[in-house]
Amino acid sequence: MNESQAKHTAIMVVMASWLAIFCLFGFRATFAVLKVPMGNDMHWSAANISAGYALMMTIYAVTAFLSGMIIDRWGTKPAYLLAAIFGAAGFWVTSGVHSLLAYYAAYGILGGIGTGMLWVSSTVSVREWYIGKDYAKMWGLAFMGGPMAQVILSLVSKSVIPTYGWRFAWQMLGGIVLVAMLLATILAKKNPEDYGVKPFGAMPGATQAEYVWGVGEAFSRYAIWAVIITFLGSLIAEFLVWSQAVSFFVQDIGMSFGNAVNLYSLIGLVGIFSMPIMGIVADKIVQSVDHEAKGRKIALIIGPLVGVAACAILLQTGKSMAFGVLACFLFAVYWAMIPGGVVGYTGAIYGRKTLGKIWGLATLICMGIGPATGSFLGGYFRDMTGSYRASILFALGSFVVSALAASSLPLAAKPRHTPMPAQQPEE
Repeated sequence: MNESQAKHTAIMVVMASWLAIFCLFGFRATFAVLKVPMGNDMHWSAANISAGYALMMTIYAVTAFLSGMIIDRWGTKPAYLLAAIFGAAGFWVTSGVHSLLAYYAAYGILGGIGTGMLWVSSTVSVREWYIGKDYAKMWGLAFMGGPMAQVILSLVSKSVIPTYGWRFAWQMLGGIVLVAMLLATILAKKNPEDYGVKPFGAMPGATQAEYVWGVGEAFSRYAIWAVIITFLGSLIAEFLVWSQAVSFFVQDIGMSFGNAVNLYSLIGLVGIFSMPIMGIVADKIVQSVDHEAKGRKIALIIGPLVGVAACAILLQTGKSMAFGVLACFLFAVYWAMIPGGVVGYTGAIYGRKTLGKIWGLATLICMGIGPATGSFLGGYFRDMTGSYRASILFALGSFVVSALAASSLPLAAKPRHTPMPAQQPEE
């Protein structure tokens, strides 16, 4: 494979990841919209409905760990195919539920398995092809699928519910996931080494061969735990806000359901542009400090602080709609910095060869705790206090914890054995 073919192949990897992220965040974005009419129709409390989402994210976390082992051995195609089957089934079967138990089984278990095949596979596949000064902007392009899902699928779901009902909306989403993930399966590629090429974006001066970290060895170092706490703090806050935002606007602020969904969709609309822009910014930081781990660390400190500001401003939405708009804008900026940043930092510290397993286990920990805790607490505090304001204050504090953990990230992890010098390429 020559350089031109390699670039074309790498772009196909990014396109496949875009589709995977689109479907993954489609589950999250549409939940905030569909939970309202579904809860009203089935007479379920906010905590009961949020528990289904929490279960889905817990199953997602376990499956994500398994997907890491799959992609290190067989690549992303099997993971994407499983996502197509289980993800579509999760949406479709949920459309026919009439009890909480059936809802938990359909949305929680089937949806969890489907989405669990998407995060690690999409993030690691981009990291395999792009490193150093090129990683963040290419991941930003792939991650645009997330805000696109938030805008398109949220608005489409909102538009069909009044006429066809929430059950039809679930069925429609199942069909979208099936088609998108089958296409992603076709586009997915193996790692660069399988084609005899190297990843793009290597930093100047890299003279050592990549050390092959074992999972146990990696998790015996502080670096992985620091990045886990960084990601976990942001995840708890993020998923609390994401899963309850529409309800906050409707019940606490007094907006109409339609206006609330429109404001919530602003996060996705801004995210379409903030993802690649903040990716470029993050790569510029890496280039300016001439050290990838240090550059990723700086971005990971800034991201949660933006989340703190967004929560503080969100609480002022009742005074003026402008505060709500600004808060959603800041949430989109935060969103563009953390998910890709933690993978970039982990890859900079531990390399690419076993990144699937390492990040898969980190994802199991983070996703097994963060989304479930955040989304459930959002509904729980609402049921206990009658307002979502306590939930948002909790999210603000969680962002603070994330920023503090990011500030402690080390710039290297010492392996047990010193890597051999890398072979110089033949002339």
